[in-house]
Amino acid sequence: MKSGLVTALRYGDAMRIFISGGCKNGKSYYAQQLAKAQATDSLYYVATMQSADSEDDERIERHRQERDGWGFATVEQPCDIENILHECDSGGSFLLDSLTALLSNEMFPADGDMNEHAAEKITRGLNRVLDEVENIVIVSDYIYSDAMIYDALTEQYRRSLANLDREAAKRCDVVLEVAYTSLIVHKGKEVFGGVDEKIL
Repeated sequence: MKSGLVTALRYGDAMRIFISGGCKNGKSYYAQQLAKAQATDSLYYVATMQSADSEDDERIERHRQERDGWGFATVEQPCDIENILHECDSGGSFLLDSLTALLSNEMFPADGDMNEHAAEKITRGLNRVLDEVENIVIVSDYIYSDAMIYDALTEQYRRSLANLDREAAKRCDVVLEVAYTSLIVHKGKEVFGGVDEKIL
């Protein structure tokens, strides 16, 4: 059964949506519903995760099963996000999942040194995408607000993700947060009537 906020989207509405929240809380499934609701033609799942262990393998497989039969064409793009413009119809509907993995891939390449400017690189590439794509749902993880003390490398990653998320949210028409089983509309309330709702 579709969420009430999903059904509030008119079929084929052109919209850029940013959705964030805690890890493993249903964001990706909800994002799939939103991307599907916007689609009138091509529907793309832009997969950014590179598996590092069996837990990642299970997560990737779970996401594949969740979107099975939904009509998504999967585009593997772990780096250089702007390259999806060469492979996809910009008039389609996109789900980019996720900025968190994209930043990790760009910031800590397997065959090189840490890239301190990865967030800026991704922002430039993402802005190119957003200049050409009207229907897109962008997923990220909210991992930078707790009070724990981390090592310098982790703190740099968290700051970079916060900056990247902020820039993405500025460009999007709607900003959503999944928190404690509720969906909170931070931007674009006129689209959904300003309604927050339980989704899990």
